[in-house]
Amino acid sequence: MKRVGIYYHPSFSRKSYLTVGNRLRDFPEALDELLQLPNVQMFQCPRASEDLILKVHAPEMLQGVARDRMCSTAYESVGGVVAAMEALARGELDRAFCFIGAGGHHAGYRTFWGACCFNDVVIALHQVREISPWRRFAIVDTDAHHGDGTRQLLWNDPEVLHVCFCGDDYESDDGTKIDVDVYQLAGAVNPDQAYVAAVRDYLPRITTFKPQLLVWYYGFDTHRLDYGSIGLTEAAYLQICGLMIDTAAALQIPLQVVLGGGSLASLALATIPPIIQQLATL
Repeated sequence: MKRVGIYYHPSFSRKSYLTVGNRLRDFPEALDELLQLPNVQMFQCPRASEDLILKVHAPEMLQGVARDRMCSTAYESVGGVVAAMEALARGELDRAFCFIGAGGHHAGYRTFWGACCFNDVVIALHQVREISPWRRFAIVDTDAHHGDGTRQLLWNDPEVLHVCFCGDDYESDDGTKIDVDVYQLAGAVNPDQAYVAAVRDYLPRITTFKPQLLVWYYGFDTHRLDYGSIGLTEAAYLQICGLMIDTAAALQIPLQVVLGGGSLASLALATIPPIIQQLATL
């Protein structure tokens, strides 16, 4: 069985910026049954240090984040993503699911927006390169909105494949930075089927790239009831999770899932435990 780590902090259920109606109100209690599995363990997210943040961001970001009430959980959010990636790099875990209280993919070098405060994934990537032999990473972003901060920070890094399912079609000259326009699928007869097919079509690019870690930036804001709706239902997310698991397994590399956008507690409850269940059993 795959060793699965869940990274969570109590503040994410009390002060998370995305808790419109408190989206994580059912956690961590909703994980009780999963935590009975012998291969699943939950860890409390540590607080990231300022030195760690400054590996990626300009010093003025610290002051900007400190002034933003939506960023009260930013340091713990980064800390969990970094701790998870470090554990994967050390071979202590095979898969990880990271809760967050403040998002990351809209945070660039000196600017942030959309309640994304520090770029958790990019900070973790830089840290892991310092403590391990890992150099090549693939990031698949299925949040409703473009991961513009991640793209800016990784623009000149040919050893990171960044595939963003968002509102444009684009591919960089070296083929490592890709945008896929999925907004048009909102009018499809079966948006779930069309979206999952779009993700599946790009999986060979990951296989060819041969990363040492696959990161899935998972947002349920694309759900038909949420703020970034393109008409998806819960079933689509579980199918995408299966594709991520299969891809990582075929490459024999770890998989890290990082929670992104989404506002509804009902969707968090309906999708997060089943995703972790798949990570633990497939």
